[in-house]
Amino acid sequence: MLELEKISKIYKTGTFGGKKLLAVNNVSFDVKDGEVISLIGESGSGKSTIGKMILGLISISSGMIRLNGVDITTLKGCALKDYYRNVQGVFQDPFSSYNPIFKADRIFRIIREEFFPKINNREWDKKIDSSLRAVGLNPDEVLNKFPHQLSGGQLQRFLIARALLLDVQFLVADEIISMLDASTRIDVLNLLAELKSRGLSILFITHDLSLGYYISERAVILYRGCVVEMGATEQIYYHPLHPYTKMLMVSVPRLDRKWEEVEIKLKAKHLELPSGCVYYERCPFADKDKDCAKRPPLIEAESGHFVTCSHYMEVNERV
Repeated sequence: MLELEKISKIYKTGTFGGKKLLAVNNVSFDVKDGEVISLIGESGSGKSTIGKMILGLISISSGMIRLNGVDITTLKGCALKDYYRNVQGVFQDPFSSYNPIFKADRIFRIIREEFFPKINNREWDKKIDSSLRAVGLNPDEVLNKFPHQLSGGQLQRFLIARALLLDVQFLVADEIISMLDASTRIDVLNLLAELKSRGLSILFITHDLSLGYYISERAVILYRGCVVEMGATEQIYYHPLHPYTKMLMVSVPRLDRKWEEVEIKLKAKHLELPSGCVYYERCPFADKDKDCAKRPPLIEAESGHFVTCSHYMEVNERV
């Protein structure tokens, strides 16, 4: 369905844009029909940048994004509008998606004016009722309310209902539950799982590995804009091959382990190797190893499980 082929994003920084920041570097993966893929990494790894490129909110410096075989990076006018009928996004802070002086359901009116100008009131009200109930909201309780009168979870469901109004094929869910309380998180995750069972494809962007494990069939681990590991979620969680993935796993707080033991692994020497392995400066296996001075390719270490590390065999030998 959605295919990313060697996409990169370069930002100009510094005075007069004299410096360049490579935020996403040659990333490739695909999302199949009815599949949930988790894009996992710490802050600054390029996760949200990829989501914004898929949604056309920022341009791509190089590479290609295809939806059902069609390159979307050059779409304009009616073709771009058709793309947004199929692809929508929901972001981390639901409150920032609403204007506080307007009622929350104004987002539905905007959709109607843009995509359904000829639909009659009765049919439109029926579509709204169906979409809201599909995300677990009672229309009588949430319509005609201002954003401050609704909870964060209700506002996120509103945004998902907006996507359902368009009958989208693909949803970019960017940290959509990180600002919600624990009781609401599981409800939104279960909602995504149900939508997936109806055929919706989802890119689930998160920094929380446990959430990725709960919701997705495959996971892509991102570090400094590069894919360092990719494969079936269970393979990655129970048999991580890259030292960064291993570090993410042990960084999850546990009652039987002191946090300092994890922090020691992060205090590696800082050596600039922009053309080599992106994880070199933090990798416990990289000391005096000439192979790490060059960028390792993404290799299939086991069936369906890809990694960019020449030390992946050693990673699992060490606890």
